[in-house]
Amino acid sequence: MATEPRTESQLFARKPLALLLEEAKGENRLRRVLGPVQLTALGIGAIIGAGIFVATGAAAHNIAGPSLMVSYVIAGITCIFAALCYAEFAAMVPVAGSAYTYAYATLGELFAWIIGWDLILEYGVSSAAVATGWSAYFQSAVSKIGIHIPKLVSESPWKYDPATGHFMSTGSVMNLPALIIVAIITLILVKGIQESATFNGIMVAIKVAAVLFVIGVGAFFINTTNWHPFAPFGWTGISFFGHRVAGMVDGGGAPIGTMAGAAIIFFAYIGFDSVSTHAEEAKNPQRDVPIGIIVSLLVCTVLYIAVVAVLTGMVKFDQLDINAPVSTAFKQKGIGWAEGLIATAGVAGITSVLLVMMLSGPRVFLAMARDGLLPKATFGDVHPKFRTPWKSTILVGIFVGALAGFLPIDALLHLANIGTLLAFVIVCAAVLIMRRKHPEAERPFRCPWVPFVPIMGVLTCLMLMFSLPVANWWRLFAWLGLGFLIYFAYGKQHSVMRRNAS
Repeated sequence: MATEPRTESQLFARKPLALLLEEAKGENRLRRVLGPVQLTALGIGAIIGAGIFVATGAAAHNIAGPSLMVSYVIAGITCIFAALCYAEFAAMVPVAGSAYTYAYATLGELFAWIIGWDLILEYGVSSAAVATGWSAYFQSAVSKIGIHIPKLVSESPWKYDPATGHFMSTGSVMNLPALIIVAIITLILVKGIQESATFNGIMVAIKVAAVLFVIGVGAFFINTTNWHPFAPFGWTGISFFGHRVAGMVDGGGAPIGTMAGAAIIFFAYIGFDSVSTHAEEAKNPQRDVPIGIIVSLLVCTVLYIAVVAVLTGMVKFDQLDINAPVSTAFKQKGIGWAEGLIATAGVAGITSVLLVMMLSGPRVFLAMARDGLLPKATFGDVHPKFRTPWKSTILVGIFVGALAGFLPIDALLHLANIGTLLAFVIVCAAVLIMRRKHPEAERPFRCPWVPFVPIMGVLTCLMLMFSLPVANWWRLFAWLGLGFLIYFAYGKQHSVMRRNAS
């Protein structure tokens, strides 16, 4: 009886900051090779890609219309609140693990496990969605030189019909191009962070040039009448576990409108938080990681709004192509030579997003394995030569490949969003808790206007979560339920903190 209270309290035992920093040293530490420019490039590499080149078309066509511009502003403001909270923690705790590590230091082991397991869902499903978008752009690009992927292996076996709210057969058996690109990226990531960052830098330069080209050239083809009606599906689109609170719904009962659009295209902003997962690989993490997070987010927000304004001005929202909206919009305007150029740049841009997304998941596994919550021999094994968590990188590659090869992008987008928003809620709440319980802790970067910023971060993220279809909540609960089984079957018994306390 005497040990039971200690066992229960251990579930919420917090990990001291000094211990976190000490564990990042020694033979299992990662190599500090990333400066502020590389970190910012990693952030931009993760953010700009599928959001512009893929998600924009489906969101404008089915959910928000031209008011998607406002949706991006809403999602961007939500991300700024979360980004400032992330930056404070990344500067305080410059080790691998991102929000998982922050939760362990503030909310305790059980919450750390929840957020770590949630981050695996976020990065894994986001990577799969990006790989699916990459496949569509790759097929568009190679079709210009007469190469056509057979229908049988060109896409997921299913697709989502918003009119009925059901999934329909496509006649394909798998998305082979998506599987291939996931395998290639996995091999690059096993090789090393330095090579990955260099490759990403090249891809970022190509796609930023393409985005600026889209804005500069497309602006001459804007017809302002295409922006009317500006919000054809309404300004809201909020539900609570499937019960409509405000706005319209589609044939399947999912909310639609400007607010619902912000919840869907929130996927486009996933990536700035991945910068914090590389804090252990930053040369000067206290300064460079906050710079990378905030600068990449601000740059991408401006570019997103400009691209959406151009696209919905060039083509009526209900005529946008769902799979490759940017390149197809230029084709519809008779700028055929630009279509191939944009499709090629889209392939490069989405490749860099996939690289950063798949780069982040293994770092979370590494942090969890260091704490004993996952088998260290597999998830905590750092390659002696490459200094990368190579085994977990391969496992993440297998997981992402399976999702990308067989699930449609619609389901992947929704599931990625709700997982990310949950992570942001916990990080924002953790800042409030840490400021109250440990006001003396050194904070090289301080989130401004506390408690206003963290509270608004929590509220805006919850608002967007409730603007997602109810099915995504059940998928999230199922994933978390699986996580609890693993934690209580393995992690709880092997926890380093638990062993030290006994």
